[in-house]
Amino acid sequence: MAEGLKIEIVSPERLVLSEVVTSVTVPGTEGYFTVMFDHAPFMTTLRPGFITVNGLNGRDEIFFVKGGFADVSPEGLTILAEQSAPYSEFDHADLAAQIKAAEAELASAATPEAKSYAQEFVSGLLNLALEAGQLNGAHVH
Repeated sequence: MAEGLKIEIVSPERLVLSEVVTSVTVPGTEGYFTVMFDHAPFMTTLRPGFITVNGLNGRDEIFFVKGGFADVSPEGLTILAEQSAPYSEFDHADLAAQIKAAEAELASAATPEAKSYAQEFVSGLLNLALEAGQLNGAHVH
């Protein structure tokens, strides 16, 4: 059996996860990507979304991440997150409040630039809500 991938998810508040796993699927700004043992090194930014960790024991875990960076190196995968937590701690009510506030900002945007920025933000939050609603214990990727 091949060796596992060392993953660490770090947020400003805590070390969210540190273990050896089979693979990890991560929400990059250019789309989701999967990292396994001996992956080529690279670094990228993350968008808000959900990380799926496939454990060596066959058990999958899901974590919310609110952006940050992913660094794949010979040592493994390190995720430096703006905010991160296990899916069980994901606050759906807070997300709904953020969507409502963002929609109000979009409605009151005065310039085309402000409207465009606000629309992108609302769209990102709505996509996150859709993805969170589809999880229900199994990732959608």
